[in-house]
Amino acid sequence: MLVFTSSTVEVVLASHDTTLRPNLAGQVRLDMGPYLPDLRTDADGLIGVDLEVGKTNASTTVELAQRYAAIASRPEAEQRRIAEQARGLAADAALTATAAGLAPIALWLAVGRARRRQLFRWHGRRNTAIGVAILVGVTLLVWQPWRPDDEAVQEDTWIPIQDAVTDVTVPEELTAWEIQGGLMTQQTRRLLLSLFDTYERSKVFYEGAIARVPEIAEDLREPGDDETVAVLVSDRHDNIGMDAVVRAVADEAGATVALTAGDDTSSGATWEAFSLESLDEAFEDYEAKVSVAGNHDHGGFVSRRLEELGWTHLEGKPVEPFGDVRMTGVDDPRSSGLGTWRDEEDLSFEEVRERIADDVCALDEEDERIATLLVHDANLGSGALARGCTDLVLGGHLHSQVGPNRVVGENGVGYTYTNGTTGGAAYAIAVGSKPRREAMFTFVTYADGRPTGIQPVTVRTTGEIVVSPYVELDLDDDDAQGRPNDEPTDGGE
Repeated sequence: MLVFTSSTVEVVLASHDTTLRPNLAGQVRLDMGPYLPDLRTDADGLIGVDLEVGKTNASTTVELAQRYAAIASRPEAEQRRIAEQARGLAADAALTATAAGLAPIALWLAVGRARRRQLFRWHGRRNTAIGVAILVGVTLLVWQPWRPDDEAVQEDTWIPIQDAVTDVTVPEELTAWEIQGGLMTQQTRRLLLSLFDTYERSKVFYEGAIARVPEIAEDLREPGDDETVAVLVSDRHDNIGMDAVVRAVADEAGATVALTAGDDTSSGATWEAFSLESLDEAFEDYEAKVSVAGNHDHGGFVSRRLEELGWTHLEGKPVEPFGDVRMTGVDDPRSSGLGTWRDEEDLSFEEVRERIADDVCALDEEDERIATLLVHDANLGSGALARGCTDLVLGGHLHSQVGPNRVVGENGVGYTYTNGTTGGAAYAIAVGSKPRREAMFTFVTYADGRPTGIQPVTVRTTGEIVVSPYVELDLDDDDAQGRPNDEPTDGGE
């Protein structure tokens, strides 16, 4: 137990660098630093955790409060990650303790009975007593009980949050938390007021939207026995509140596959792991989960983390993640500047568009037609559509719905479709008490390995859910006339 309770691991929690240390007090304690009061609550069991909160990249207390409130309104993903880290420390401690316990036994057996008797005769009891005295002396030098600690500046007293801020209504779900008494400045009160207000309004909005789902259930097309429904999200930009809404509607629509077209974060930073884990939490039991990174998912962290969580990350190679549906896709080149599927760096948007078209059309010539090309910006797939080499291009990026539009290419017919912002984001910001603009997600139906229909769903800023009509995809290429597609633009958010 000593090894376990003295072990630590570094994690990112609520946009803070945080040190996690397990405890046997059965409590979750947040050490908020020298200027904010600490918080604690009971854990579900005998083992708890101490979380020493460190630096953050939030620039204002209001921004920090919004992050706290957003994560607190849907804490399951963060709770799961903390529990996983604690279990990892427990496993490491068990291995260390086992090795430490077995080492003396192994040494004892290796020396053997005859050698042990010989060693004892050589050194005798006098040397044994000296060894014990040295061990006791070293222990006392380390412990130094004759040097008491200074008296604490403040006693470790705890009071319920509601008693600490009597003029603020604390949400019922947070009343079990206690706050360290005595460190309640005016700035702290303003921070708590902003946090509770954002938290309460966030819970009201998203729970209200979920409550409306039964009202729109009959507007959702019911899939046939031979069909698979995928739910497409994009441009969530850290709005984890929408995840539960999407899942509730997806359950009514019979979806079993999740697709993300990227921009699940606002900057691709490690502190935004909570958004990726919330997304995975919402669809963890799905048949398949497929992802690409957007232009705001800078670097490789987003794709790496989703892969660790079990998502299929599209990297320019054809895959069949579900129902004989052949897919491919790539991360947005503006996120990292890499085209790793071709072992080339610093490819421009136009170069990536042409390389994708070459790869997809080569597969089409080999009778391995791509049913869906998943990208962040649908313009990346316009070259493949113009040449008639794929059935469907799915994207996001524009924060507004475009399509589904039928494209008659040189050698076949396909569709392009752009999903709006699932996070209801204005620019790259979606964290808050509700979507900043209309939020959108889309159901894509597949049969016999090909896309057959699209049905968009919009959540308005009032919480109303609007289901658009189901659009059948006509992939009959009898009218193909060799008409090229329009040139792409490099716009959007």
